[in-house]
Amino acid sequence: MSSDTHASPATVGAPETTGISTEVATLYGDALDRAPALAPRRSRRRFGNLLRFLPYLRPYATRFALMVVFAIASTIAGIVTPLVTQRVVDGPISNSAHRGLYTLGSAAIAIGVVEAVFMFWRRWVVARGTLGTETGIRLDLYAKLQRLPLGFHTGWESGQLLSRIMNDLSTVRRFLGFGLLFLIMNLLQIVITTGLLLNMYWPLGLVVVISAVPIVWLCLVNERRYTKLSRTIQDQTGDVASAVEESVGGLRVIKAFGRRDHIFGGFDDKAVALWRTSMARVRLTSWFWTVLEAIPSLTLVVVLAFGALAVGHHRISLGTLVAFITLMLSIVWPIASLGFLLSMTQDSMTAADRICEIFDAPETIRDGARSLDHPSGRLTFDDVTFRYPDGHEDVLKHLDLDIEPGQTVALVGGTGSGKTTLTALVPRLADVTGGAIRIDGVDIRDLPVAELRSIVATAFEDATLFSMSVRENLTLGRADASQEEIDEAIDVAQAGFVHDLPWGLDTRIGEQGMSLSGGQRQRLALARAVLVRPRILVLDDTLSALDMETEALVESALKRVLVDVTGIVVAHRASTVLLADKVAMLSEGRVTHVGTHAELLATVPEYRELLSADYDAETGIASKGDRERGGEDQGENREDQEEVMTRG
Repeated sequence: MSSDTHASPATVGAPETTGISTEVATLYGDALDRAPALAPRRSRRRFGNLLRFLPYLRPYATRFALMVVFAIASTIAGIVTPLVTQRVVDGPISNSAHRGLYTLGSAAIAIGVVEAVFMFWRRWVVARGTLGTETGIRLDLYAKLQRLPLGFHTGWESGQLLSRIMNDLSTVRRFLGFGLLFLIMNLLQIVITTGLLLNMYWPLGLVVVISAVPIVWLCLVNERRYTKLSRTIQDQTGDVASAVEESVGGLRVIKAFGRRDHIFGGFDDKAVALWRTSMARVRLTSWFWTVLEAIPSLTLVVVLAFGALAVGHHRISLGTLVAFITLMLSIVWPIASLGFLLSMTQDSMTAADRICEIFDAPETIRDGARSLDHPSGRLTFDDVTFRYPDGHEDVLKHLDLDIEPGQTVALVGGTGSGKTTLTALVPRLADVTGGAIRIDGVDIRDLPVAELRSIVATAFEDATLFSMSVRENLTLGRADASQEEIDEAIDVAQAGFVHDLPWGLDTRIGEQGMSLSGGQRQRLALARAVLVRPRILVLDDTLSALDMETEALVESALKRVLVDVTGIVVAHRASTVLLADKVAMLSEGRVTHVGTHAELLATVPEYRELLSADYDAETGIASKGDRERGGEDQGENREDQEEVMTRG
């Protein structure tokens, strides 16, 4: 184990929901077991995907309704204030009536207080609704990622997925909780205020209406280019996130080969591309917002000039002009903010499109309706064919293989022969494209996925561990395992090193288990698979990172485990082959030979060639280890190794 410092022990047990609202936990706690609440797309318009998130707002419909009511009330209060000002100027001020001034002044203050109170309530009410909506979408999106087949994930960069589930979703949340409301309220305020201005003095009101024409034209012209830039920025943000994740995950390789400058250069290219696109959007929005702010200012100059003339010719009163100017000033910000709000709208529509790309991805791995109450573990590959979604040739071709209950088969073949692909098909990490895989005569596609994966346990060559405690990693497939069962699995995998960690089984290991050696990670992954106590155990070259002595100990323990289960062992070493009752040799996606190890050694030259490089080195080291360890099991293993040499 490396000398990296370990984190504090993890909390063992069921995950807590502290900090998550009860309503969110209730609404979305079963996200893995149901379809997302996302509405089907019925419109091909730009906002079509954004509207699909409306079902996530329904649990908070009361809050959003109150938000709209409070927003309308505060907007009306803001509009009424200039009308009160008109009465003050034309009444008490013109007539020097102090009592009326106090009365109307108090009314204006009261209206201002009411407006402030409604704004506070609106913000208070909407926060829980928007955050709950965001959490609901995020939970469904993560559940969708869990249900999607392995082929989907191999075609996507993880940074792109991370960008969608974090950045894009936050963009949608900000629009639903802020942008959408203010877009509606600002447009409503502009329409109502313009109507009042036309009613007060239509020539000046007409000036305001005419000034809106270039604003509408600019919005239409700006929309397409801004949308394109927004989508590019969000895609490039995902590229930058992918580059960061890859460089952090491959830090050892980067440092070992001294490729820091090369990797930084690649990241710099992506970061600079994002900067350039962002600056292009800034230039576009700066020009757009500047024009939007300039038009109301120019309109105000015209209104002041013509309004002064109208007052001078007694066409309108001074109070009317003051109210007119005040009302017009009140819509300067709503008009100027249209640029910001429309930009936010475009961002959210683009974000919604990116999120819906994941939601709309087909779920090819679906539950079946049948069940196996007491599976014996008979495994049959019946004319199995498989091709990757983006592949042009079949990886497995009309493959047939029968494995009896309790029997262990070693898969042997050259690189690219299809061994790892075959092992991935058994737990349905992908589905066959032809033929069928059956357990006790039942097509595995007819079984519920959860039941299938409780029958089949897999340990991969590239052991994946999570940033949690050792205990949580071990019990990932069986949370109810007792301490005695955990200790037994650790013993089988020769993973006793976990007891020497700072907090034993409660020690948190780093992300991907990077604080452990390759052999230690493989042994923990093997212990995790053994702990499930499956009827079918699949070992995808799980012992490749172990030294010869540890491998011999693990194999000796595995022999006891494999007696009661059906086993598939991907083997590259002769010592691993000896775990199996029979050997299936793969070549170009087909099972070309099936027999015992001795039979294939004697009759198949290609089989001898595959293992020939393994004979001398392994036999010598294993024999030395046998002499040092002694014991009955080691003696049996030495005899097997000697038999390999004799027959090889």
